[in-house]
Amino acid sequence: MTINLFDDNAWASLRPLSFTRPVADLRVGILTIAQKWERHLNATAGFLTIPYLSIKYPLQPGADLSINGSVCPDEGLLEAIDRLREGEALKQGDLLIAYRATADTLPEAATAFKPIAYEAELVRIFYPEDIFKNNDVELRKDFSLLTKGRSSAILSSTNVILGDEVFVEEGGGAECATLNSLSGPIYIGKNSQIWEGAHIRGSFALCHDSQVKMGAKIYGQTTIGPLSRVGGEINNAVIWGYSSKGHEGYLGNSVMGQWCNIGADTNNSNLKNNYADVKIWDYAMAGLRETGMLFCGMIMADHAKCGINTMFNTGSVVGVGANIFGAGFPKTFLPDFSWGGAQGFETYRLDKMFETAEQVFKRRNLPFDEVERNILTAVFELTKSYRS
Repeated sequence: MTINLFDDNAWASLRPLSFTRPVADLRVGILTIAQKWERHLNATAGFLTIPYLSIKYPLQPGADLSINGSVCPDEGLLEAIDRLREGEALKQGDLLIAYRATADTLPEAATAFKPIAYEAELVRIFYPEDIFKNNDVELRKDFSLLTKGRSSAILSSTNVILGDEVFVEEGGGAECATLNSLSGPIYIGKNSQIWEGAHIRGSFALCHDSQVKMGAKIYGQTTIGPLSRVGGEINNAVIWGYSSKGHEGYLGNSVMGQWCNIGADTNNSNLKNNYADVKIWDYAMAGLRETGMLFCGMIMADHAKCGINTMFNTGSVVGVGANIFGAGFPKTFLPDFSWGGAQGFETYRLDKMFETAEQVFKRRNLPFDEVERNILTAVFELTKSYRS
């Protein structure tokens, strides 16, 4: 079976995270949204997205089922989609959730389809903060999906294990760690390791080929994506993968993209001193947006990096390819491909940024190819106005 996951206006509101991927490629819980749908439907997913992303994220030709890439599956939604017939569109108010039609039908054509109302609650990722906000519920759903009917690998007796919701994939392990699943499940992916002295509370996921370093303190509602390494203190954060927060410092109520690196002793604030709701930069509004949230830390897009002892204000947004360093608090919106800190910024030249990206990819035995270069070049051009 093949399906296509389409982007709607959520793509614009999820920038800068969506500058480099379709919405369905965002990770929330253990899996990306696309991986959730693929597993639930036993399908291969394609993407209907912004043209410059479509080479890396192509459509699946011949698919007769299209689903909104910002919506996460659950039992009720899966049943409703299964009942859809050709020429019908599943909707909640003005939100198009899914439609079934002849192959390659675009979402715009679904406005003429027979509407089928869906009234149950659903999880939709519309703003960047929705990722960590919904991470606990999605992590629990993914944990059930991935572990149902399976047996966990055995953990070493050197660990202190509380509760019975710890699942370890083949090659995963931990030594001399505290794993507390009384407040939520703990998932340790294939070939991932938790090192000595780490303390972890569920819900928590460590995806494949990642490491938690010695003495780390990780609180619940946290996901560490694949091929990542983390240390220090982390609370209710999602790291997409291929990124590092390897040292002391605090990351809380935050999202990190791919190919990011946080320098030693970097901290982000997640609570304003006056306990007011946090405002965050919104690309669609070209200004600050009220989140309605008391706790909101940092949103860091792909390829962003920061130096040692960097201090991020509450509600900071770090754009694609930004490189932040220096003393003091930089401003809360750090534009894509900006280079500097509290003392000011200049443009991070693409050729210089590409040199770094090539080295980072090489460390993971991956090519930094023309497709990646073209995506980043497109983002560079799209974000020029924010750097002026």
